[in-house]
Formats: sequence, structure tokens, C-alpha cells
Amino acid sequence: MGIRSDAARNRDALLEAARSVFGQRGLDAPLDDIARQAGIGNATLYRHFPTRCALIAAVFTTTLQEVVAAGQRALDNPDPWEGFADHAMFLCEIQAKDRGMADLLTMSISGAPELEKARRQTHDDFERIVQRAQDGGVLRPDFQTGDVTLLLMANAGLIHRTADDAPTAWRRMARCYLDGLRLGGSTQPLPASPGVRAIRAAMARQGAHFGCR
Repeated sequence: MGIRSDAARNRDALLEAARSVFGQRGLDAPLDDIARQAGIGNATLYRHFPTRCALIAAVFTTTLQEVVAAGQRALDNPDPWEGFADHAMFLCEIQAKDRGMADLLTMSISGAPELEKARRQTHDDFERIVQRAQDGGVLRPDFQTGDVTLLLMANAGLIHRTADDAPTAWRRMARCYLDGLRLGGSTQPLPASPGVRAIRAAMARQGAHFGCR
């Protein structure tokens, strides 16, 4: 019983550390850093999670179920535009809160059946959300579901570059994007700009990252 309890504690510690490290640094964060933060050796990490994909699946499958639930709420919204726009903003906000999710929502993963099942559900639901908005005459007819992936890719890059200096910049740009998709024009004001100083600070930080101060 003691050995099993130790194994369970080690697994829980690894998952907690992985959520933190992936959330702050993205899915390419070194696994060694996760083991170190959990206070566990690398060999123990690999016994529990033989591959990075296995660890990602263990960490994020539950979070993706939250995305599935949000998709259902969007489909239940009686206003097809609100359902579409609110769900897109929800996905962008998840990316802003968690760098790991920012990566996960813009990549394909194989070898993790439960994770892939949730991913397929989120994709299928968004197709229905898009079709519903187009059928309602509120979303431009040439919009395609794949365009959401492009939005999330752009949003992930924006978050990566502005998280420390202009953490709400993504809201303004996502709203600009959505307003351009709505037939009949927008009825909502844009979120506030982060300001020139914050944007310049983010640019300087990115330059410093590459040794160009």
C-alpha cells in the first residue's frame, strides 16, 4: 500500500508541476524542469509518462472537456452571433491564461485517444457554431472553420510577445478580427488599447530575447 501511495503522490506532483510549467512556458518546456519542480527524478517521470504526449494528455484532457462544454453553451445561445463570437473569445482567453493551451489549440496530436476525442468534439462543435451563424445571416459566408485556427495561431503569437507588458492586447485584436467577420457591422466598442508604451516594451523584450537590445 505504501509503494502505491508513493507512486500516486509522485504522479500527482508531476501533474501539478506540468500544469504550472506548461502553463507558463508552453508545451515545449523541458521535461527535466517539470521533474525538478515536482521534486522527483527524471526516471520516475518517464515511468509514469513515457512520452511528452502522454504527459500532455494527462494534464490537458480535462481542460479540453471544459472547451467542449463551452461549445455546447454556444450552441444553446439563442443568438447565433453571440454564440459564435463569445466562443471565439473564450478560446482566445484560454490561450491567454495558459501557454500550454495556447499551443494545444493550434496543433495536432496523435497517440492520445482521449485527448484526440475531445479535440474532434471541439472541432465538430465549432463547425456547427459557424454554420449556425452563417445560416442566421450574421457571419460572412466565406468564413471557414479553419480560419478559427488561424485566429488562434495569431493569438498565440500575440500572447507570447505581449504577456508581460501588454497582457490584455489580445482582447482588442480578437475583437477587431471578429468585427470584420460580422455581417451588418459591430455593435460593441473595442477593448482599450494597451498603449504605445506597453507595445514598445513588448517589442523590446522580444528583441532582448534574441540578444538585440
